[in-house]
Amino acid sequence: MQHLNQQNLASIDNQISKPSFNRSMLKTGMVHIGVGGFHRAHQAYYLQELATKTNQYDWGLCGIGLREEDRNISTILKKQDQLYSLLIKHPNGTIEPHIIGAIVDYKFAIEDPQSVIDKLAHEDTKIVSLTITEGGYNFNPSTGEFDFENSIIQEELKHPKNPKSVYGFLAAALQKRRDNKLPAFTILSCDNIEHNGDVTKKMLLAFTQKLNPELADWIEKEVRFPNSMVDRITPVTTAEDISFLAKNHDLIDDWPVTCEPFIQWVIEDKFSNGRPALEQVGVQFVPDVKPYEKMKLRLLNAGHSVLGILGAIHGYQTINECIDDPLFNTFLKQFMDKEATPVLDAVKGIDLDTYKQSLLDRFANPNIKDSVSRICSESAAKLPKFLIPTIKENLDNDGNIALSTLVIAAWCFYSDKQTDLNNKPLEVIDSQKVVLQNSAQIAPLSFIQQKAIFGDLSKSERFTSLYEVMAKELYNNRGVKKQMQKLV
Repeated sequence: MQHLNQQNLASIDNQISKPSFNRSMLKTGMVHIGVGGFHRAHQAYYLQELATKTNQYDWGLCGIGLREEDRNISTILKKQDQLYSLLIKHPNGTIEPHIIGAIVDYKFAIEDPQSVIDKLAHEDTKIVSLTITEGGYNFNPSTGEFDFENSIIQEELKHPKNPKSVYGFLAAALQKRRDNKLPAFTILSCDNIEHNGDVTKKMLLAFTQKLNPELADWIEKEVRFPNSMVDRITPVTTAEDISFLAKNHDLIDDWPVTCEPFIQWVIEDKFSNGRPALEQVGVQFVPDVKPYEKMKLRLLNAGHSVLGILGAIHGYQTINECIDDPLFNTFLKQFMDKEATPVLDAVKGIDLDTYKQSLLDRFANPNIKDSVSRICSESAAKLPKFLIPTIKENLDNDGNIALSTLVIAAWCFYSDKQTDLNNKPLEVIDSQKVVLQNSAQIAPLSFIQQKAIFGDLSKSERFTSLYEVMAKELYNNRGVKKQMQKLV
């Protein structure tokens, strides 16, 4: 049995794909903030493919962790020389193991914040990419404006040399680059937010305008914020994934990552200071990513939430379990066809019917077993971006809202009871968990009157009357399936 590290790399089971390039030659041209499972299955995988196929050595990765929650991944990556295993799980049961070596450095801000600023400000750093989750962007979901009430932000504005948030670190690094007359880096959001680059730019400029207006002006002129769309289903790593490597390959990896075979990355081709030739490994560079990201958010991400929330209160544990149920399958198809598709823009080169069928096939992958608890996690940050805009646009267009409305009613029940319809406890993971439960316990109407989440949706008589009927039926324990059957 071998531990995964650079010293043991050559002698690890040859059935595992390993980096064929010299990792010591990689420059860290990209610094990534928020090294979670998705980043390791997606951006790091693409950069490994690039180094493997092109022998380009300017685009290694340095990971950055800003939060106490990043301590564990920091410790494990350091112990493993930043190596980790990626298990690509195919629908037929095949598991394709890779060792990823694209990450060659990692900085943990809590232990050494200056090293993070210095790395971001280093002349080799051309791109700073982000996966900080929907909630990490610090804006009010209802207004879209920067949240200056955040105590961390207030502290940073008083003490800019002691950054804590992503904005504090970006501002400090960009100030240092400006002072040293170095070109700005590109800031590349890879989070599931519509117009993610535009949002990142707006938030950083709002922060720096308060901090240092001259720096804000320089950022607006010099920094590029391309919008991007990313896609690869990446479930939470389980003990079974760790034991698979030990039993089948005599390899000890403390934190492997699992994912589906499908992968996609669409990026607007606007960069401040050069970019990797990722088109050589399948990345699409386009003039405008907005139609692609809207399609993905409103179909894949919203579709996940539709299955997750309804499936959770019914008692299902995984997404493939939901999609294997003919009623859930039909419900999702009709949501995509009747409610999501009518408010999408035309997407060049994409056949929507083929794309939607591919989503059903991907959700059904029995080897992924993506948990509904992961899909439902942080719904207060997700649904205002994935689902609620679809309801609002259909209200404006006199379109269908019934299927989406049932999901919102189910979310109220889920947040209130935190049990399924058989009274089995649910694992509710949400930074707004207490607020959601308190408002739902007052009344279903109070739940949708949270302006930070729903905006003015509760003022729509058409939505509200339908929602209250559906919520009442759920609370009377008539079962979510009965309501789903009525709608399809």
